[in-house]
Amino acid sequence: MIENRDRLATTDAREVALECVEAGIAAGQPRRVIREAVSLEGDETLRVGDATYHLEHYDEIVVLGGGNAAVHVAAALEDVLGDRIDGGLVVTDDPGETQYVSVREGDHPVPSERGVESTRDLLAAADAADEDTLVLAAITGGGSALMPAPAGDVSLEALQATTTALLESGADIGEINAVRKHCSALKGGRLARRVAPATVVSLVFSDVVGNDRSVIASGPLAPDASTFADALAVLERYGIDAPERVVDRLERGAAGEVDETPGPDDPAFDNVSTHVIADGMTVLEAARDVATERGYEALVLSSRVRGEAREAATTHIAIAEEALATGTPVSPPAVLLSGGETTVTVRGDGTGGPNQEFATSAAVEIADGGGPENGIIVAAVDTDGIDGATDAAGALVDGTTVADGERDRAHAALADNDVYPYLEERDALIHTGPTGTNLNDLRLIVVD
Repeated sequence: MIENRDRLATTDAREVALECVEAGIAAGQPRRVIREAVSLEGDETLRVGDATYHLEHYDEIVVLGGGNAAVHVAAALEDVLGDRIDGGLVVTDDPGETQYVSVREGDHPVPSERGVESTRDLLAAADAADEDTLVLAAITGGGSALMPAPAGDVSLEALQATTTALLESGADIGEINAVRKHCSALKGGRLARRVAPATVVSLVFSDVVGNDRSVIASGPLAPDASTFADALAVLERYGIDAPERVVDRLERGAAGEVDETPGPDDPAFDNVSTHVIADGMTVLEAARDVATERGYEALVLSSRVRGEAREAATTHIAIAEEALATGTPVSPPAVLLSGGETTVTVRGDGTGGPNQEFATSAAVEIADGGGPENGIIVAAVDTDGIDGATDAAGALVDGTTVADGERDRAHAALADNDVYPYLEERDALIHTGPTGTNLNDLRLIVVD
C-alpha cells in the first residue's frame, strides 16, 4: 500500500509505524466494510446493520452518490446484490470498474467543471427515482468538492474561489460546509428533496469529527440546521472576501428571499435512513490492534482531534515525552494514536497539507527534546492518500528528520506553509496514491 515503504522502514520502530498506517487504511476499504455491514438474506431481504429492507416492495434498485470512495462502495454493493442492482451513478476522483453503476469523475479538494457536469447527471438520475425505487446512497468523504452543483446565479468560478479561501482560512469542516451547503442545489439535504418519494438507504463513510451526518459530504441526504446567516457569519469570522455572486446569494437567503436548506421536519426525509458504517474509529482500532500484536502498549488518545496541525503536534509530542519520563499515560514501548481532522491557516505560499505540517512540527519538537536519543517516531496521514492538494498521504518523521543546525529551516518551512519540499528532501513523505477510502486523518506516535 505504501509505495515507498522500503525507503521509510529503516528501523523496527519505523516498520511498526508503517504497519499501523497500512492496517488502519485497509480497515476502511469499502469492500471490507460493506462485507461486514451489508448482506442479502435469501433473495428478498437486504440487511444493513440491524435494519432490514424487503426488496420485493421495489420495482428498481439503484446506487447514487459521490465521494473519494464512492465507486468502491458501489462495486462492493454489486458484490452483494449482483444483478439486483438496476443502475445508478456515482461521482468520484478515484474511478474503478463497476458492472451496473455508471461512474462519473470530479475533482477534489476544489470543484471543477467536470464535477459540475457529473453532478448534473447525478441529479437527473435522482429526479428519475419514484416511490417504487430503492436508492442505495454511497456517501463518502470528499463529496462536497466532488459533487458541486452551483445554485442560482453562483458560478463555478465563484464556488472555486470561495472553496479555496475557506480551505486556507483555518475554518473547520463544519464552517466550510455551512457555506458550501447554501451555495448548492444538492448539499444540505437538497438531494433528498430531488430523490423523494423514493426509499433511500444512505451508507456513509465518515471523514468528519463526531460523524455529523449534515457535515459529511455536506449532508446531501441529511437535515441541515445551519442557515444562510450562519454561512455569512463564517465569511465574516475568517475575513473571506467571497465573490459577489456568493455573497449576494447568502444575503438574499438571510433576508428570506431564497429557501433555506431543509430541516429535520421536512417531508423529504420521511423515507431516508442513514447508516454510518465506517469512521475514524474504524481506522484507529485496526491500527491499535497491530501495535498490540507487535508487543506495544497501545492507547487511542482521541478520534476527535482538531485545531491547527502544528499546535496539535506539540501536544502529541508532550504526551509522548511524558510517557518516556514517567510511564504516564502508557509505559514504553507504546504506540499513541489519534484521529480527527486538523486544519492549517495558510499564510505562506508553499506546498503541503495538515498531516505534513503536523509531522514537521512534531519533528521540530522531537529535535528540541533530544533528537535521535528519545526514541519517538511519528506518522501522520490522510486516509484518502491525498494530504492537502499534494501527491503525498502524509509523512513519517523521527529524531533524525530535523538535524542539528536545521531548526531554522524547519521553522521557515512551517512559516511559509512549504513543508512538502522540506520533507521530500529528507525522504520523509509517505506515498500511497488514492487509497479507495476516506475516513479522516490517522496519527500515531511510536514511543520506543
